[in-house]
Amino acid sequence: MLLEAIIIFLKVGIVFVGLLTAIAYTTYFERKVVARIQQRMGPSITGPFGLLQPVADAVKLLFKEEIKPGGVNGFFYTLAPILSFTAACMSIAVIPVGDWVNVAGRKIELLISDLNIGILYIFAITSLGVYGLVLAGWSSNSKYSLLGGIRSTAQMISYEVSLGLGIIGVLLLSQTLSIAEIVRQQSGSIFNWYFFKQPVAFFVYFISAIAETNRSPFDLPEAESELVAGYHTEYSGMRFSVFFLGEYANMITVSAIASSLFFGGWNGPLLPPVIWFLIKVVMFLFIYIWIRGTLPRFRYDQLMRFGWKVLFPLGLLNIMVTALILVLTS
Repeated sequence: MLLEAIIIFLKVGIVFVGLLTAIAYTTYFERKVVARIQQRMGPSITGPFGLLQPVADAVKLLFKEEIKPGGVNGFFYTLAPILSFTAACMSIAVIPVGDWVNVAGRKIELLISDLNIGILYIFAITSLGVYGLVLAGWSSNSKYSLLGGIRSTAQMISYEVSLGLGIIGVLLLSQTLSIAEIVRQQSGSIFNWYFFKQPVAFFVYFISAIAETNRSPFDLPEAESELVAGYHTEYSGMRFSVFFLGEYANMITVSAIASSLFFGGWNGPLLPPVIWFLIKVVMFLFIYIWIRGTLPRFRYDQLMRFGWKVLFPLGLLNIMVTALILVLTS
């Protein structure tokens, strides 16, 4: 029993440190890619090739003065970024980076917990993330923050429905809610990947996920031209950086889920499974950044119309067609 607890503790520590490192260097990766899109150099001075820029940013934010405006609700003002970051980090617990390894004759699964309801767990945890944004908007005592919080609520509720509909197509085929089991079902051949069996579901899922994480072109809750910075307008120092960490943790989580559900997760030839998983996650992060550097921001009415009039009916249609095919072929 003690050994099991130690193993779980080590897994949590490794995953948490790995996630924080990935967040730091995702910011570096984004700045370099966007710079190239805009024909600039990006970070290049702090360390070789600018690789120490995330460290410099972390030190700056750690020691930066925190300005707390008058009139804020102190408890919820502080709780909001913590809640947002915690929800983003907890989702990664059920996502496998590999199958299992043998350590001293003991089988160690490469994930924190292989829940048989892993998908439902992710839905439950990610749903909590919006509360951090809403609390930030309400507790800041600012009209810009409040409008950003209201926007994020409407946006997340709208696109979370389509996000779930996109995943249901995979669940109908796999007949399981365990992410590790879904990945195992995609082994053997690239054509076993659910992307080839559910391309519409992938489209619905990934577009909805971009909107769920408030990334361009769906970054209306933070629209600088309208709301200054939206829900985190009144945040600075470490409180702001925790929101920042939560956003990038959500990006990594969404990319990891897409890799696991649609692109075979750790499955791939020649290279170690963990390397294949990381390659696929980086690929999705690159697409995230590419979209940011290419597309202009939606108007708010376009955002809501696209969610309810395009993605939602498309997701429902995909589920109906998938279910019909399964019934006819069973």
